[in-house]
Amino acid sequence: MAIDPTNLFRALADETRLRCLALLVAENELCVCELTHALGLSQPMISRHLASLRESGIVSDRRAGQWIHYRLHNDLPKWARRVLTEALAGIARSEPYRADQRALRGMSNRPSSRCA
Repeated sequence: MAIDPTNLFRALADETRLRCLALLVAENELCVCELTHALGLSQPMISRHLASLRESGIVSDRRAGQWIHYRLHNDLPKWARRVLTEALAGIARSEPYRADQRALRGMSNRPSSRCA
């Protein structure tokens, strides 16, 4: 899979997309409701940013009943995964990224049962 480097760095330049990616890298897969809760943002806003990430080839989605789960795209090139891993490791202990992780951990009965 070829990914345009400009699209990857454009995604990282937006705080909401960066926060989504930070959680997805840390958790492997999350549904929209989990991201909505953790980031404290509306579902339409989160979905719009996830759609942008999906269209760029950075994430993929799968439907499970009424929930849509997102993860890094399986075919994301190694260089792009390294960029994400290094960038997100560098910000993981700063705010708002730490708060996002705490909010996500605070949800009970992961994964989709939290979203009912």
